[in-house]
Amino acid sequence: MNDYLVKALAYNNQVRAYAVRTTGTVSEAQRRHHTWPTASAALGRSMTVGVMLGAMLKDEDKLTIRINGGGPIGTILVDTNAKGEVRGYVKNPQTHFDLNHIGKLDVARAVGTDGALIVSKDIGLKQPFVGQVPLISGELGEDFTSYLVQSEQIPSSVGAGVIVNPDNSIQAAGGFIIQLMPGTQEEVISFIERRLEAIPSISAMVMQGLTPEQILGQILGEDNIKVLETMPVQFHCPCSEERVSNAIISLGSEEIADMIHTDGQAEAHCHFCNEHYHLTKKDLEGMLETATS
Repeated sequence: MNDYLVKALAYNNQVRAYAVRTTGTVSEAQRRHHTWPTASAALGRSMTVGVMLGAMLKDEDKLTIRINGGGPIGTILVDTNAKGEVRGYVKNPQTHFDLNHIGKLDVARAVGTDGALIVSKDIGLKQPFVGQVPLISGELGEDFTSYLVQSEQIPSSVGAGVIVNPDNSIQAAGGFIIQLMPGTQEEVISFIERRLEAIPSISAMVMQGLTPEQILGQILGEDNIKVLETMPVQFHCPCSEERVSNAIISLGSEEIADMIHTDGQAEAHCHFCNEHYHLTKKDLEGMLETATS
């Protein structure tokens, strides 16, 4: 099953809901960055929520998430957009600890709580819209809930889960966001609160193989949901050898000539997808010719 996201409304448009399957997407990130289980869970949760936040954008809008709680995993950085494309990395991908006291991957210990979650939205204006909240748990679901409540002023519930196999590969990943619109009836709020307390954890639901629609059904009741749209989701990084070449050409002829005379080659590395680009002396000479023409 390919990864995809569901946008839905419930209770006569009183509730807005998102759910997503990100198993393949998180698997690609794990493969590229060689993350260990706790790092995989932290990065996977961040990418899962990120792609749902991206689905709230329009057209060519983009969004960047930066999380640093002072923990050993270091900074988590996620880029996403309105098209279901997401990429991300952690500073220290080989981070892992024993399971926590409830038998789950200890994401909070890896992330820490001495820091902030920052969301920067590029919506085509001169300056991006930036929202920032202090980390409250390091488990990330609660922290994204806090961001939506405090920065976006939308009462929300966020869940994201990643199940890691013994060989470090990803067994399952997914998540949900439930948002209450202004004027939501008290009985609807009470019903959702009871369901959120009674349902299995998001990790259990993704491990059971529930689809995004079924996850929303567990929370909101199957008969109460109106699916608006489904969207494919994938790990996507726009970097390429052509983009690297264009970036070097933009440095100008003097800088390129210095590269040729000093090193006779150039190396570039994309942190987001872990791709390495090697440019030979001949490549650089071609770029120098372009830069001077």
